[in-house]
Amino acid sequence: MKIRTWLTMVLALTVLAVGVGAFAQADKSDGLPLRSTGHYAIVQTERGTFVIELYPKIAPKTVANFEKLVNKGFYNGLTFHRVVEGFVVQGGDPNGDGSGGPGYEIEAEIRPDEKHLRGTVATARTSDEVNPDRKSSGSQFYICLEPQPDLDGQYTIFGGVVKGMNVVDRIKVGDHMKKITLSSKPAA
Repeated sequence: MKIRTWLTMVLALTVLAVGVGAFAQADKSDGLPLRSTGHYAIVQTERGTFVIELYPKIAPKTVANFEKLVNKGFYNGLTFHRVVEGFVVQGGDPNGDGSGGPGYEIEAEIRPDEKHLRGTVATARTSDEVNPDRKSSGSQFYICLEPQPDLDGQYTIFGGVVKGMNVVDRIKVGDHMKKITLSSKPAA
């Protein structure tokens, strides 16, 4: 009887481990957990569509600026100019080379409690040597492809991919953001 109970427990733990592994894999593809902010950006690309949940309570000025640019159609047709495997995908530069923006920077809203996880969306910025106030780019943003703890406390995190990380994983340099739209729901 004890052997049968033991075998049942081993089988149950095996099934649980397989299920947890499958969930972890799904989580890796789907993105970060929802925070239910009611602020979402739907990003249509040549590789598919992904959804960014915006964090207005964490970075109100940055989110307001991003939403303003989206409403103006600023991002439509721009490219992802930087893709570093296992690091980040970056876009939002009208020059297409990392040197441009809307003509202004925005005040940094760096929160040391926000972490650079897989799917985190944050603003780009120039180095501390030329930007001691750590002002954020007016339009350039990056998406983490893997956790990047070395970036924590260095950049303004203003959102996270909650749907479609598998699309973000396929982005290549030169791919276009066909269109970005805003939504109050995380539908893609």
